[in-house]
Amino acid sequence: MSEQLRIVFMGTPDFAVATLHSIIEANYKVVGVITAPDKPAGRGRKLQQSAVKKYALEHDLTILQPTNLKDPEFLATLKALDANLQVVVAFRMLPESVWSMPKHGTFNLHASLLPDYRGAAPINWAIINGEEKTGVTTFFIDKKIDTGAVILQEEVEILPNENAGSLHDKLMTTGASLVVKTLKSIADGTVTTKLQPHEEDLKTAYKLNKENTKINWEESTDTIYNLIRGLSPYPTAWSFLKNREENPINVKFFDVEKEIKLHNEAPGSILTDKKEVKVATKDGFILLKEIQLPGKRKMDIKDILNGYEFEATAKML
Repeated sequence: MSEQLRIVFMGTPDFAVATLHSIIEANYKVVGVITAPDKPAGRGRKLQQSAVKKYALEHDLTILQPTNLKDPEFLATLKALDANLQVVVAFRMLPESVWSMPKHGTFNLHASLLPDYRGAAPINWAIINGEEKTGVTTFFIDKKIDTGAVILQEEVEILPNENAGSLHDKLMTTGASLVVKTLKSIADGTVTTKLQPHEEDLKTAYKLNKENTKINWEESTDTIYNLIRGLSPYPTAWSFLKNREENPINVKFFDVEKEIKLHNEAPGSILTDKKEVKVATKDGFILLKEIQLPGKRKMDIKDILNGYEFEATAKML
């Protein structure tokens, strides 16, 4: 006979909402939702609720928004919810006093096939590294980040022209389904786990920053193409453009195509006509389709060419 689960759900962005929705739709009892505190955003700096909070409010769920997960008052409130399981999707690192609290522990949904791509940006790095498949994993949380015993995994294909946005949505849907399967196995008492191997050469999902999102035009066409689609639509790959402006300007890249071709152009050189702009790499070209110039919205390259001129000496740095 299945045990009645009393679930506390922890998550913040849209990626987590899909899972929370699936849990509710599968008629599991969610006794509380923990999400990030409201944050000021936009020009007016108005307080914005997380995607998970908005969903929880619509479904009359109990909401907690602690700033400190070790705060005794928060821990007492969490304990009073009397959950026997906690589910974490796209939240922050939990102290042991939180993840060890429920009878059945706490499990996390991670957007990779663990143990590869532990860390903050697994969706982006799978594409950046040219992977042809990735997936989702549920695992019980332990003292380290993304190292706990694996419960279930499911593979997802990465298409040749896939970007981080489309892969995010595929993994979000697959992950929500995997969490419900995981809940069923826990409720039925049939859950099994497998320890993650201690391998030395694991691929890592490092936090994205200004340095590792900048394009190096000396790299191969494929490497640059994968970087751009792996960072689109967010946080985006970028490059300096030296054109007619006095100082180089910062350009963001959203959509490109690639062309493998021998040529004599210096990497970073820009070739353009009235319809097309392409940038030389060491073994081909990156064809610009949608980019963003400083102070402008992202635009189709044809629209940019209507009001912006690339000089013959223009170069990506």
